[in-house]
Amino acid sequence: MRIIVQKFGGTSVATGAQRQALADRVLEAVRKGYRTVVVVSAMGREGDPYATDTLLGLARSVCPALPLRELDLLMSCGETISAVVVAGTLRARGLDALALTGAQAGIVTDSNYSDARILRVDPERMLRCLKEGRVAVVAGFQGMNDVGDVTTLGRGGSDTTAAALGAALSAEVIEIYTDVDGIKTADPRIVGQAKTLKVLSYQEVSQMAYEGARVIHPRAVEIAMRRDIPIRILSPSSPGPGTLVTHTTGLAVAAWPDIKEGRLITGVTHISDVAQISVTQPEGRADPEAALGVFKALADVGISVDLINVSPSAQVFTVAGRVAEKARDILAGLGHHVSVLPGCAKVTVVGAGMRGVPGVMAKVARALARSGISILMTADSHLTISCLVRQSDMAEAIRALHEEFGLEDEEDTPTHKEAGQ
Repeated sequence: MRIIVQKFGGTSVATGAQRQALADRVLEAVRKGYRTVVVVSAMGREGDPYATDTLLGLARSVCPALPLRELDLLMSCGETISAVVVAGTLRARGLDALALTGAQAGIVTDSNYSDARILRVDPERMLRCLKEGRVAVVAGFQGMNDVGDVTTLGRGGSDTTAAALGAALSAEVIEIYTDVDGIKTADPRIVGQAKTLKVLSYQEVSQMAYEGARVIHPRAVEIAMRRDIPIRILSPSSPGPGTLVTHTTGLAVAAWPDIKEGRLITGVTHISDVAQISVTQPEGRADPEAALGVFKALADVGISVDLINVSPSAQVFTVAGRVAEKARDILAGLGHHVSVLPGCAKVTVVGAGMRGVPGVMAKVARALARSGISILMTADSHLTISCLVRQSDMAEAIRALHEEFGLEDEEDTPTHKEAGQ
């Protein structure tokens, strides 16, 4: 069987008109000969009746300390409702659709409630459904553990559901439908000239997601990458081809023979509301063990750190702004000297083409200096260069980097040889 998995986000199922656009996409796939699995998120966003955040707010208004097990059972309801409504929409359009919960679709998870990991997928029921010519409509974001409790998969869980089902069913492609027509070179709300990227590698998309782009969850990308299943990022209301995610170069070239190879930078991402924390030991004494105590203390209370710079006498790193004061209190309580710089943002250039290419950091520094923006600290990997800047400078920093690397014309992005000029 030629199998396709189509995942639709909350805004794609929120209204009758949007659900009809969804049905158009499903009918198109069926007419092309695909056996189709549809994965759906809860309808709408916070404030809408069945959105996950709305259900969570309802539970916490009754009992602020409700156990995660009970919260998972409640939060799974939004996707279940959505699956039934979408299945009904497809039936009204002439398709034989079957609504399934995550558990009924064979998704088995661990017992880490609210952020469960998929352990395995039993595809037998799904395969029977598809062989019978039915469209399976699966509630995303949820599964069931080995003792029969409903679990949820955390942020981006419906993306993860789609990828896991695609892998288990050996799907030909996974389509992720969002409210944008593909992955952009930057946030279009900040950069009006941001372009839709035609093709990206799994590694680039995963890195962009980790660095702030919210089009797809990196866990889903990693699952698809392991099985070499292409992903398309699309909009149900846009006729464009969206963004193809793959590491098979031949597939990318076949889809877009005019694609220019040697792209240096793929895009510019950002994470706002970041705080920089500097920790020094009492009286500046060098202590090789200090870093262990600092980072273990934060890990013990679930505070994640980023942009880490460690020396024998000091540790400098960033945390999310909302936990900065908590981190300060914990570390000060251990006898460290702690200073916090709030109101920062992390801006990152991402691109597989920068690996081993001299001059990329020079271009980053030049672009920001030209705009009068101070770099507070940096970090890099084979695919990224990240700069910490003040929040007030974030938008201008993104625009400056977008212009410096020529991303307003994505097909004419500078090649490797041009990087050091």
